[in-house]
Amino acid sequence: MTLNIPGHRELRKIVILNPKGGSGKTTLAMNLAGYFASLGRPAALMDFDPQGSSIRWLRKRPPNLAAIYGVAAFEKKMNMTRSFQLRVPPEIRYLVVDTPAAMTTAQLTEFTPGAHAILVPVLPSAIDIHAASRLIADLLLVAKVSRRMGRLGVVANRVRENTVGFRKLMAFLDRLQIPIVGALRDSQNYVHAADEGSSIHEMHPSRTKKDLASWLPLTSWLEMRLNTPLTDRDVLRLGDGPEPAEPGADVVDLRTHLARRDADGNGP
Repeated sequence: MTLNIPGHRELRKIVILNPKGGSGKTTLAMNLAGYFASLGRPAALMDFDPQGSSIRWLRKRPPNLAAIYGVAAFEKKMNMTRSFQLRVPPEIRYLVVDTPAAMTTAQLTEFTPGAHAILVPVLPSAIDIHAASRLIADLLLVAKVSRRMGRLGVVANRVRENTVGFRKLMAFLDRLQIPIVGALRDSQNYVHAADEGSSIHEMHPSRTKKDLASWLPLTSWLEMRLNTPLTDRDVLRLGDGPEPAEPGADVVDLRTHLARRDADGNGP
């Protein structure tokens, strides 16, 4: 099953996922929506997380900030079809999807098809790195996200550079050959922005100078993905047809790699 999200044919979808709670998934989603709003781009934030944190954040937004359309996708309304509930206005061009925590492997195939960008936030801890390795394996091998198409990126979240945890995270991601598209600082500005219904991009620049600088690699990568048209491989639904070959791409069985690593007793 693939989610049917009615909207304009030029709608750009950014999916943020990490089944492990506390990875900063919702914080990333809110600030990405705020990024588009700060540039005057019509944006929507779709919240699948039962906690509804993204929707609560939208309700706090001051009237002087650009509007962001919200979809409470975690709600199941009996008086309307699911497709009608997930619709976004035709003027919306950018959709940020905050996926639920504790998502099953099978659910990955619902969210990833048709995504211009898939972002996985990861914290610099051994537990989070291990969980991320499982998720990335499932994205590549079960959800069939193409490594060659470059839609998948990892965001190192709440990092403090020059720490052991940060160096381990960078080394691990480098081994998986998944691009590290951003490293966001461990900053209280994100807490303040969440409380105020704003984003790091809508606060006074003098207050967020270092934080905004850490976003530049992420937004640069994201803009490239959003301006790269989707291919048949990007929108392929499981069972729709044979798996296309990827000429020149290295075939890596991450499940075998992870099982061997666990058997050897090597941590992430």
